[in-house]
Amino acid sequence: MFWRRLLLSFLLVINAVLVYRLIWSDTQGILAYKALKEHLVALESRVKELDEKNVAISREIRLLQSDEKYLEKIIRQRLNFVKDNEILYIFPGTKDTARTGARGNETKN
Repeated sequence: MFWRRLLLSFLLVINAVLVYRLIWSDTQGILAYKALKEHLVALESRVKELDEKNVAISREIRLLQSDEKYLEKIIRQRLNFVKDNEILYIFPGTKDTARTGARGNETKN
């Protein structure tokens, strides 16, 4: 009878420890699992976002390598290049003209 109670007490203590570890353990508990799952969802969304950005950049690279009209458009927009017999007017106060484009390149020569 004594051994039965001792065994039952021992098993109850072991079960209590296992339940505690199952729920509140830092590395193997349910709370840690939920935190890891939230982290996984955040990382998966970040990967999806970066994949979309990668596709867009790859598409632009392909266009720059193969499409002459797109390349000309980008050069004209970003570097303020002009064709023969064209005049480029840059007005003060417009977006990014002071830092980039023809004005920004005047002092380099």
